[in-house]
Amino acid sequence: MSNSFRRILTLVLLVSVMSPFCSTVVGGQPHIVFILVDDMGYGDLKCYNRDSKIPTPHMNRLADEGMRFTDAHASGPLCHVSRYGLMTGQYPFRASPDAWRQRATIDVERVTLPSFLKSQGYRTAMVGKWHLGFDENGYDKPLPGGPVDRGFDSYFGIRASTDIPPYFYIRDHRAVVPPTSRIEANNSEGWSPIQGAFWREGGIAPGLELKDVLPKFTDEAVRTIESHASVQHEKPLFLYLAYPAPHTPWLPSEEFQGKSEVGMYGDFTMMVDAMVGRVLKALDDTGMAGETMVVLSSDNGPVWYGEDTRRFGHDSCGGLRGMKADAWEAGHRMPFVVRWPGKVRPGSQSQQTISFVDMLPTAAELVGKELPNGAGPDGVSFFKVLTGQQPESVAIRDSLVVPSGNGTLTLRKGPWKLIKGLGSGGFTKPARVQSKPGEPAGQLYHLDQDLSESNNLYLQHPDVVKEMEAMLEQIVSGPGNI
Repeated sequence: MSNSFRRILTLVLLVSVMSPFCSTVVGGQPHIVFILVDDMGYGDLKCYNRDSKIPTPHMNRLADEGMRFTDAHASGPLCHVSRYGLMTGQYPFRASPDAWRQRATIDVERVTLPSFLKSQGYRTAMVGKWHLGFDENGYDKPLPGGPVDRGFDSYFGIRASTDIPPYFYIRDHRAVVPPTSRIEANNSEGWSPIQGAFWREGGIAPGLELKDVLPKFTDEAVRTIESHASVQHEKPLFLYLAYPAPHTPWLPSEEFQGKSEVGMYGDFTMMVDAMVGRVLKALDDTGMAGETMVVLSSDNGPVWYGEDTRRFGHDSCGGLRGMKADAWEAGHRMPFVVRWPGKVRPGSQSQQTISFVDMLPTAAELVGKELPNGAGPDGVSFFKVLTGQQPESVAIRDSLVVPSGNGTLTLRKGPWKLIKGLGSGGFTKPARVQSKPGEPAGQLYHLDQDLSESNNLYLQHPDVVKEMEAMLEQIVSGPGNI
């Protein structure tokens, strides 16, 4: 053995001993980090809206290094509804996600995204906002039916939003500290009653500060990545990081206050971006980034009114109609970015219509396994879109159904969009409008020609309405309804 080769070998061994991390993935399956932010609009990221006034360099970086979907949809325009579809691959109108306050809303026998990946050898961890219910029987007792009973090996988070009491952290099955103290309600002057530093009064764990929740979740996510790289490297990691922000309360730390041109909301969104940046840095520092698929999206549209756009010159909805909870596009059309080094072409874009319910079948194709019977009944894999094997001209979906906040169903078929009722179906007033004789009974839009949904073609195309209503009825009563 030559002296030069001996020196190189010694250096390699020394580096391997000194480094606390090892990112080897057995079997070639990538790590998966799914980052779900909360109530961030389609127009908040500059990679989706060049006129955005909110600096988000870390989330924009993911788009530069990965694929940006322009027609991606949450399973519904509210927090719990969108999360149900993401976890189960099932349309939420087939279940009862609204019951999350009383019980766990995912049936114990249903295959979930984490339970499937766990069955394929993944270590599964969740950090953040669950919002799919627990079988509660007092906060001093175990909380069954949550993440660790639906496929996650570990969980640290909160039961719902940081404006919905009681406020307390949960570690796996139990409250870290039960919510035995009280907090008074709060609002911000100059904003609507459900914007700003808004939270409801109720129980809170002693010592918990709502302003600390976002950085605390980032700390936990970084620790999860670092511990996996140093100890659990024989398994791939699935980390679901569900941030409860920029959902209210908008609580930017001092570092970000006044730094955007979009008030408290813009400052808080900048803080969210910085937290995402810390997670990406952890992947870089541990050597895991090159072996990790990172997915970034938002759970539904923003609480952002027309007067907010006029006041700040920033359209959080990116030109889409409506807002959170609405049947219109701003309620559920989401930024959706996937970075996967060596597999997804950097700086690429797809106009394929996809949904959160598609994540489960996509994960199945990624690991090369069939889903069990009945699993992910409404999802369609977009794996081949990611890897460049699916022509853009060939749609992966025949249709897509999205419920509004009040349960009004929306059907997409190609460029056509049918809304089974009048009004927004959500937070924008009026939510419902009674049909009058001779006027449309619903809404029909051609999104390729009218993405702003300003021209209702319901009466002009009765044949399209009839065809789509029949298709919707078939889907609602179809085999996915199990």
